[in-house]
Amino acid sequence: MTFSTRQATIDDLDALVPLFDAYRQFYSQPTDPDLARRFLHERFEHAQSIVFIAEEDGAALGFTQLYPSFSSTRAARIFVLNDLFVAPAGRKRGVGAALLAVAAEYGRNEGASSLGLRTARTNLTAQSLYEAQGWTRDAVFLSYDLPLT
Repeated sequence: MTFSTRQATIDDLDALVPLFDAYRQFYSQPTDPDLARRFLHERFEHAQSIVFIAEEDGAALGFTQLYPSFSSTRAARIFVLNDLFVAPAGRKRGVGAALLAVAAEYGRNEGASSLGLRTARTNLTAQSLYEAQGWTRDAVFLSYDLPLT
């Protein structure tokens, strides 16, 4: 492993924007670097998420983004791992696993009871990674969304 992971700051926007834009494209959204920049800037500016970045020789290889939340049933803090993306140059090198590990470490250090995530049913590569890292598929609850826009 020649790359490193660390918590990103607003100063990392230039490195994160292309990754975030590519992540959105993976989920069938049109490319929009300006939107990606605005969205990430707002998350940093308002301390609404925690972003980790993987780098090698100054080049960004991937990122993950956590959103703080709470579990009423557990009466505890949790984090939603909403985004995980690894650029082609970082794939098959352990970058995704390293980002998941640093996110889990952060959650433990913050006293969270769990991390949660959702992924596309067709994203078998990600599912395999999550399961290899100890994540378990929910067999009890169904997920629903109500579109508001």
